[in-house]
This record gives sequence, C-alpha cells and structure tokens, in this order.
Amino acid sequence: MEEQFQLLFDKMKLEMEKQTNDLKESITKNIMDRIDEKLNPMMEENKILKQKICDLGNEIEYLKKEKKSNNIIIYGLEESEKSISELFQTVKEIFKRDLNLCVEESEMNRLYRLGKKNKVENKHRPVLFSFTNGWKKDQIMKNKRNLKEIYISEDYSKEVMEKRKALLPQLLEEKEKGNTAYLKYNKLVVKGPNPDKNCDKRKRELSTSPQSTSTTKPKKQQTISSIKTNRTNAFDLMRTRSNSLKDTLTHKKQ
Repeated sequence: MEEQFQLLFDKMKLEMEKQTNDLKESITKNIMDRIDEKLNPMMEENKILKQKICDLGNEIEYLKKEKKSNNIIIYGLEESEKSISELFQTVKEIFKRDLNLCVEESEMNRLYRLGKKNKVENKHRPVLFSFTNGWKKDQIMKNKRNLKEIYISEDYSKEVMEKRKALLPQLLEEKEKGNTAYLKYNKLVVKGPNPDKNCDKRKRELSTSPQSTSTTKPKKQQTISSIKTNRTNAFDLMRTRSNSLKDTLTHKKQ
C-alpha cells in the first residue's frame, strides 16, 4: 500500500514540475512577446535615426569639401608683408614668374595667414589662398612642381589630414613595389606597375650589361671592311688577267 502511495506521489510530483515548467515558459514567452512589441518600434526608430545621422555626416563632409575645394595652402612664403594687398602682390609675382600664370585680384576670394604669429621661433606661417573659381586653382595645382621658393597643397580638414597621414606608409610601400600609387582626398589609389620605373630599371640593366667582344664589329664597319675586301679581290683578279695576257703575247712573238 505504501509503495502505491509512493508511486502516486512521485507521479504527482512529476506532473506538478511539468506544469510549473510549462507555466514558466508560457509566462516567459508572454513577457518576451510584450517586450518585443515595445522594443521593435523603438529599434526601428533607432535604425532610422542612425541612417539619418550617417546621411547628415556625409552631407557635412561634402559641405566641408566644397568649402575648401577652391583653396590652396602656401608654405615657405616669407612673412614680410604689412597688409593683405602686399601679400597678394607677392603671391601674384611668384605665380607669374614660376608658372607663367596671371592671377587677378578679382579671382581672389580670401587670403590670410594661418595661425598665430610666433615671435620666438620666427617661423613663416602658411598662407590660405581661396579662389573665386576652381579653374585657376586647378591650373596652379597642375603646375605646382615648377614653383621654386614655395610649396603648395590642397586645403583639407583635420580629419582628412589625419587619414592621409595614416595612409603614407602604405603609399610608400606600394611605390617601392613599383606600382603607380597616390593619395586622392582621404583614399589611397593604386594602379598597377609604374611604366616609368620599369623603363628606368631596364635602362640600368642595359647600362650594366657586359659589352660585346672586340671581335664583333658594328654593322657599318663590317660593310666598309667587306667593300675593301671586294676591291682588293677585284684588283688581284685584274692583275692576274693582265699577267696572263702578257704571257700569251710573248709566246706568240717567239
């Protein structure tokens, strides 16, 4: 009898545990469903907000780029001017002398020194030159290698400058491999092997290759030698024929 009660008790215990687990799962599922109902709209809204923030960031970056698109930064220009007008005349004369490009005052939007003057170190501050149109700026950038006393570069934001600085080691590595590589805004552009570098390498190999032996003559010398040889053979033949003719006449006289 006790055994039967024990079995019944065990079955009731198992059934109660099963019901308890089912109840827990049901309650948990209901709670999670309700949480999902509340969270899903919030998550969707959060996703939309993230996309809007990303789009705004891209627009801000584009506006920054456009704002600086007509600017150049001039380095190494002696800081001796007393006014913006004098600074413009100095820059104008340099562009005319080195690049043969005439810059008019109407083409200038802004012109000023960057940063505060350091009287202790007496360093020349860079100059920002902003053009009213991109055409003249592009002409100057294309011919900037001809500048003798100053150096110019594009006007980039601080974030872009940091990205370009981080890409410099990779740029040098690609150039060491012989690839055509350059920085375009904040990205590294690689375009396969550099033909100029391969050409220089080939020239160096040709210059260091062993010269031909002295027995090998240039084609022109060989032609001249063959002509001389043919002339000698022709004279010998004429001399032989002349001697044989003399012998024949002497024999007839006898």
